[in-house]
Amino acid sequence: MQVLVLNSGSSSLKFQLFSMPEETIICSGVVERIGFNDAIFKYDNKKKAIEIETSILNHRSALKLVSQHLLSKEVGVIKSPDDIAIVGHRVVHGGKSFSDTTEITKVVKDKIKDLIALAPLHNPANLEGIEVAEDIFPNAKQVAVFDTAFHQTIPEKAYKFAIPNELLTEHRIRLYGFHGTSHKYVSEKAIEYLGKKESKIITIHLGNGCSMTAIKNGESIDHSLGFSPISGLIMGTRSGDIDASVIFHLKDKLGYDLKQINTLLNKQSGMLGLTGYSDLRDIETMAEKGNKDCQLALEMNAYRIKKYIGAYAAVLNGLDAIVFTAGIGENSQTIRQLVCQDMDFFGLDLDKTKNSVRSKDIREINTEDSKTKILVIPTNEELEIAKQAVELFEN
Repeated sequence: MQVLVLNSGSSSLKFQLFSMPEETIICSGVVERIGFNDAIFKYDNKKKAIEIETSILNHRSALKLVSQHLLSKEVGVIKSPDDIAIVGHRVVHGGKSFSDTTEITKVVKDKIKDLIALAPLHNPANLEGIEVAEDIFPNAKQVAVFDTAFHQTIPEKAYKFAIPNELLTEHRIRLYGFHGTSHKYVSEKAIEYLGKKESKIITIHLGNGCSMTAIKNGESIDHSLGFSPISGLIMGTRSGDIDASVIFHLKDKLGYDLKQINTLLNKQSGMLGLTGYSDLRDIETMAEKGNKDCQLALEMNAYRIKKYIGAYAAVLNGLDAIVFTAGIGENSQTIRQLVCQDMDFFGLDLDKTKNSVRSKDIREINTEDSKTKILVIPTNEELEIAKQAVELFEN
């Protein structure tokens, strides 16, 4: 059975085609910098790897480019769209409507659309990916795997906001949590690596979107993203935590309307607002050249992560390991070093030589005598989505 998995981020589209249940990757790739004229398309069919820089202005165009290569006579891996049995989609926000993997119907699409206000950067891209995939692969089963599902174990004392009760009971305003597929995947790998029946782990997912999860014995008990994917850490274009009174000040004193504030906090803030760049690779390059805004932004980014490590170590009442994952977490030795320095109180002792090594394998980057493990675990949200999609039709 061939399963195509589409993982639409706010400015990227990852894809993998699997042979299931063998979990064999037939081809994979990514479209980065969607929305820009210098977008990058990468495609690898295990025999030939392609990298193209081109203008890709939206997710619809990105997915069409992917499908063209899947069906290409030169580098394609399928002869017909009917070769694809299942298309699995990552969907960021399922609210309370979806706590499990779900086959996509019109009702499901309508509910995903209704939740766009809670995930304005992601749910539109997720929905667009679903609709384009339905056109290209009309006979495949379309399946949604929701980021929010893994965080259903967060206790009420952690997910409830200190606002009038009816806003939760009647309008379901609460912390939902995101990046659940990634946090679930790497935490399971970490638990297996540690070989402990009981474990206290903090997973740190760092990409254009960023989040952290406190995980006790395999269950999410707290998470940095809340009602929508904007709170918590400093992200590519999102502000992360901000004093709510700033919103009122922007509206009442500076003349912003609510739509402008939403755009400001979701699309013009974070690392982009601090530096003019949303891609951490550009920021690190400019920081090395002496750009003070970029240097400060890196320090601010790491400082916010440190604060959450402290909070979650308290919530967990201990710490066995922290896990870095996703594009930045796996590849930026600079961020990992900034996060781990001066953290000896938490038993974190980074080995700079190990930290400088790049690998696709699970690896420790702590010193031998570090009390707490510092792990880098490549996430594979796509494989997790493929597994859940197949299990849906086996049950």
